[in-house]
Amino acid sequence: MLVCVVSDIHANLPALRSVLASVGPFDALWQLGDIVGYGPQPDEVVAALREADAGGVRGNHDAAALGAIDSRDFNRDARAAVRWTARQLGQAARTWLEALPERTMTGDFTLVHGSPRDPVWEYVHTGPVAQANLAAFETPHCLVGHTHTPLIFRQRRDGVETLQPTDGARLTLDERRTILNPGSVGQPRDGDPRASVMLLDTEQHVVEWRRVEYPIAETQDLMRDAGLPAWLIERLARGL
Repeated sequence: MLVCVVSDIHANLPALRSVLASVGPFDALWQLGDIVGYGPQPDEVVAALREADAGGVRGNHDAAALGAIDSRDFNRDARAAVRWTARQLGQAARTWLEALPERTMTGDFTLVHGSPRDPVWEYVHTGPVAQANLAAFETPHCLVGHTHTPLIFRQRRDGVETLQPTDGARLTLDERRTILNPGSVGQPRDGDPRASVMLLDTEQHVVEWRRVEYPIAETQDLMRDAGLPAWLIERLARGL
């Protein structure tokens, strides 16, 4: 089975559409949360995921937009965006987001947004944090988002191997436990503004990362029209 794995779409419909068109046919779509927040088209992104029969989990921005967690824990710009998002969400989108779990398992993979220890808030962005999380999931592998950066953490005898995959990078999964991050579709933060996506071949046990160009200016114009914070608009073109 070929699975398209996306995360941190953040209501960026042009980015999501470009990713889905670029990767070609796949058998399943998994998303790792933060579907909404920051970006200008929350309802439209949820509708696109529903149409694609996407499976997956809820992120902290999704939870905040639903009122399930307190947006006061966010920074100023994120808080303004999530409060705007909460006002925009239609009932269909809200109902779909509310039904998403914080954690799910499918085959050899555990799916969470933040970390297996703390699916909502913890960032898995360093080797020590990854090592502490390797015992927190039952499956051989775990898929996470939240950092907005493509990352690989792979267990080894003396600790954890850390890799940051670039466009076209491939990894063959074996008996070693791994934590894999596809990067962000809607707001990459690794200096590359292109949308990031991961393809997972569950039969060949191969994972591939790809970067996809999308019309950034289109999303920025929609954000300006919505009155979203200037820094959230500017950072899209810089990949920060």
